[in-house]
Amino acid sequence: MELILPIALVLSAFLALNIGANNSAAAMATSYGAGVRSKRQATILIAVFALLGAVIAGAPVVSTIGKGLVPSEVLSSHVGLVLIIFVIAIIFVSWANVARVPIATTHAIVCAIAGVGIYSSALNGQKFIEIVIWWICAPVIAWVVNFLFAKYLYFRTLKYLTDRYSETSINRILTILITISGTFLAFSAGANNSANAVGPIVGLGLISSYWGAVIAGVAMGVGAILFGGRVLDSVGKEITEICILRAVSVEFTAAALILVASFSGIPVSIAEIVTSGIIGFSCAQQGFGVTARNRHVMRIAFFWIVIPFIAVGMGYALSSLYFNYNIGELISMSIAH
Repeated sequence: MELILPIALVLSAFLALNIGANNSAAAMATSYGAGVRSKRQATILIAVFALLGAVIAGAPVVSTIGKGLVPSEVLSSHVGLVLIIFVIAIIFVSWANVARVPIATTHAIVCAIAGVGIYSSALNGQKFIEIVIWWICAPVIAWVVNFLFAKYLYFRTLKYLTDRYSETSINRILTILITISGTFLAFSAGANNSANAVGPIVGLGLISSYWGAVIAGVAMGVGAILFGGRVLDSVGKEITEICILRAVSVEFTAAALILVASFSGIPVSIAEIVTSGIIGFSCAQQGFGVTARNRHVMRIAFFWIVIPFIAVGMGYALSSLYFNYNIGELISMSIAH
């Protein structure tokens, strides 16, 4: 255990670093795409509010990831399984960062846990199905809300503002709104996504929920600052043109959905929900056909659809190898010597 703990903590922090670069970076993609914030400003705001969200509101999702899908007794009896879960998640998230795709980090970590749970006949199927339903419904809601706003309310809102306020006042109003929506989204991202990195080790009792959230929040912030700019470009600039009002709509919708999921203990993907909102605007503006043929949309959709299945398969296969070749005993013997 003395050796496993530092390894698990390092993998957890590394995963949180990549999550900050990928999923949490999407929290400011709309604002960056709208030209309101520079890349530096966006990543710093992500860092601060992701940490606050992780520390203040991260506990329910940490509990679900740590022991809600697979009983903590299973992981505590075979700590090597935690390393398997981390390795699978890190592989996919690192791959997505290199490919500049806003991968659903939650899909990778939850499905890796599911694969382990299926092999050990310990998966909480009801909770897993509940999570999958959220994965389907939340992006659809984000798409529908932003599609309808773009189609029927966007120009009416602009007209309402221009009829009643000066250009300077409008800019001030929109700047305040997007600052609130962006920080709200970053906070929600920290509350939900921190569990992806620390849930397994918190479930083992290796570290408390509070300090796990602190570690994840800090690492997510560092990841956003160091590496988040690449994903900001992909989501904020390369799908469709985003103005401030559209950015506010996308961010408020996503933040509300993610925060409700967080309080419900459901791990969801911020990148998936934000990007779905942006795609909703694209469908309203450019049409379904043009949006579907957008190479960035196609690449994002590929990652979203394929990764959950691969992650479950890898979790199952690596668990099989772990038990069939007594890797746990080999680790224990190595530690003993």
